[in-house]
Amino acid sequence: MSNSDDAPWGADVPASGQPDRDTGVSSAGATLPQSGPAENTEKHSLHDHTAGLTAFASTRGRFYAYILALMCCVFLISNISATKVIEIGPFVADGGAFLFPLAYILGDVISEVYGFRAAKRAVLMGFAMQALAVLVFFAVQIAPPGPGYENQSAFEAVLGFYPRIVLASLCGYLVGQLLNAYILVKVKQRMGEKHLWVRLLTSTGVGEFADTLIFCVVAFAGVIPGWDFVNYVIVGFVYKVAVEVLFMPVTYRVIRAVKKRETTYAPGGAE
Repeated sequence: MSNSDDAPWGADVPASGQPDRDTGVSSAGATLPQSGPAENTEKHSLHDHTAGLTAFASTRGRFYAYILALMCCVFLISNISATKVIEIGPFVADGGAFLFPLAYILGDVISEVYGFRAAKRAVLMGFAMQALAVLVFFAVQIAPPGPGYENQSAFEAVLGFYPRIVLASLCGYLVGQLLNAYILVKVKQRMGEKHLWVRLLTSTGVGEFADTLIFCVVAFAGVIPGWDFVNYVIVGFVYKVAVEVLFMPVTYRVIRAVKKRETTYAPGGAE
């Protein structure tokens, strides 16, 4: 007689070696391990814990130092270029307008990928490098010129105006970049990974407006007269935001690439 005759009528006899779903015992008689209530609870708890967290990467990752260095370079070069006011048709701007918007794009990348603390560290590092540049230029300016050097007056004409530009840029940069990073991170914490364009435009609009207004008032109030000054403020703000919008597809790709390659990018990361 087969073994199936020993089973009660209607009972399901599993195939040899396969576990019974209800008992967890295989037909060979071996008891198989099952996940208990404690293990399931732990898994659900871990999922619930990470579900509400915003993803960021560690500043010890592969790209943070490079982006930080590039951001500081852009800031320094832009401030030196800003010592010259330029006029293109009806528009008045300064030389820093060519490169400075890139500083906000890099700031967006840092804020989005690494969080507010990392962005604040980058802003303060740029601030410190600019302050060092001011001290060096000032020391060179007051040093007596050597034999055959005939450009002292030209040096002073450009870099003698530089401290005011630096003060304006530092104040605008500090307020604008911190506002930019703070708003971007706060919007990300509410919206998650979705709608990157919303937080890029929102943070840039607020940050660039504060930056442009503070810089223009401190650097050129009393230098650029009347309506030209108003034109300078408006054109500067619109131009910087337009550059951000124009380069948004590039910003998207850079952020996506950095997120993909930063192995520490995860919910509840460094931020």
